Amino acid sequence: MTGSGPKLGVLLLLAVLLQTVVVTITVLHFTTALNSMKETFARSSVSCLTGADLQSITAVRGDPCWQVTQQLHLLIEKSLSQRYQRQISSAVRDEVSRVLPSLVMVDRASPRPKVAAHVTGSFVPKLGGGAPVSAGRRVQGQKISWWEGQKGLAFLQDVELVDGELVVPHPGLYYVYAQTYFRHTHSLEEEGEDGEEAEDRGRPLLQYVYKKVSTYPVPILLMKTSRTSCWSRGSQFSLHSAHQGGLFPLSSGDRLFVTVTNASAVDMDEKSSFFGAFLIS
Repeated sequence: MTGSGPKLGVLLLLAVLLQTVVVTITVLHFTTALNSMKETFARSSVSCLTGADLQSITAVRGDPCWQVTQQLHLLIEKSLSQRYQRQISSAVRDEVSRVLPSLVMVDRASPRPKVAAHVTGSFVPKLGGGAPVSAGRRVQGQKISWWEGQKGLAFLQDVELVDGELVVPHPGLYYVYAQTYFRHTHSLEEEGEDGEEAEDRGRPLLQYVYKKVSTYPVPILLMKTSRTSCWSRGSQFSLHSAHQGGLFPLSSGDRLFVTVTNASAVDMDEKSSFFGAFLIS
């Protein structure tokens, strides 16, 4: 029993040493295999980027090279898209600021309210052709009062339409525009007339845009345009349009309206005759 004790200790020591050697060899083997796999995958990825094996790539989603190229393509497309969007936005903004500098807001901390109106012609019975304007108020022509503000192409955004007049809600710089489409229908009786018919055919077509303010009793003329067009004798009807627009500073409560010299000849189709304004700054 005394001699067997040292032998047992030696056997246990040899077993521990053998197990340690086996574990060390196993760890070294797996480390070498892992490094080899990493190196192989790295070379494959590099070949995908350098284009060495691009001809042999097949559209297989499980292929690592295909995944690398797809991710790279997506990254390039995203970067180019963002870059072009910035360039296009900058170019558009520069062009707008060159044509209309007031359209570019300097102070973005307090955005301006969205104020706009576009009213169109409405086929409402025109009693007498148009609303007469008192001569004492020094307004030329007949006011068009039958504008449409809700249906079709027309809209009102924070603007009221009262008796054919647009009521300005906020002070600021506005772009105001108007178009009237004149249609003169020839009748058989007109063909035999000379003096009166000739005078009617040579009558100028005028359009006016006025502004009413609370501090001044007479409406203020903002714009006017005219066309001197002779009606053609050989046609059944004659067509002429008058369009104008401009920038004007307006105050809260100002009212805009349109007058024409011969309202009975105005064609009130929504795409032909319209009137509107929108806030610039």
